[in-house]
Amino acid sequence: MNTTIDLRSFKAVIFDVDGTLVDSERHGHRVAFNLSFEEAGLPDRWDELMYGQLLEVTGGQRRIRSYLQAFGSDPQTAEAMAARLHPRKTEIMRDLIASGSVPPRPGVARLIHELAACGIELYVATTGNRAWVEPLLDRHFGLSRFAGIVTGTEITTLKPDPAAYLEVLRISGQRAADCIAIEDSGAGVTAAVAAGLQCVAVTNDYTHHHDVSSAAYVTRSFADLTR
Repeated sequence: MNTTIDLRSFKAVIFDVDGTLVDSERHGHRVAFNLSFEEAGLPDRWDELMYGQLLEVTGGQRRIRSYLQAFGSDPQTAEAMAARLHPRKTEIMRDLIASGSVPPRPGVARLIHELAACGIELYVATTGNRAWVEPLLDRHFGLSRFAGIVTGTEITTLKPDPAAYLEVLRISGQRAADCIAIEDSGAGVTAAVAAGLQCVAVTNDYTHHHDVSSAAYVTRSFADLTR
């Protein structure tokens, strides 16, 4: 691990979105959750430290539900509140993307350009909602860059389950051995490896402590992946 890896030796590269292509957790989702709480008249606000802890629960609606239960709500009330808040949170996230508040991580745009110029197929495997994922990808990279996009709208089984990656392999017709995934988190790396893929982990401030030991290459910077 961490010797060298050449993404150009693969036929396809599959990207995660949250925390990988964009620093969306800190500057996007966290802000959107807080604004949805404010609109609903709730006093709850998630600061950056608390949100880092809440990220251990995958999926936005599940995250709200888990948080509410941890602070005393019964399961039924927590589920109903999460189901009510999450759609509005998604709308706010779309607004934040449209305003440019959710930028790509440094080096990502260059990497995507380089891979596309080499004729490598690019895919997305995320459990984020298509309602905000597509506008984000289109704003920063152009949807036409991607040969296929799999989101949590179609695949509701969350990482570390490999379902999203298996769906990318199905729609692409590519063999797992000819593809490599790029992730930022332990759950994402586990999902990619479970689908039979090699994986690069580009960790961030929220995920640098995750166990990504099954990744083929680990770094904190996309600059290490460009030529």
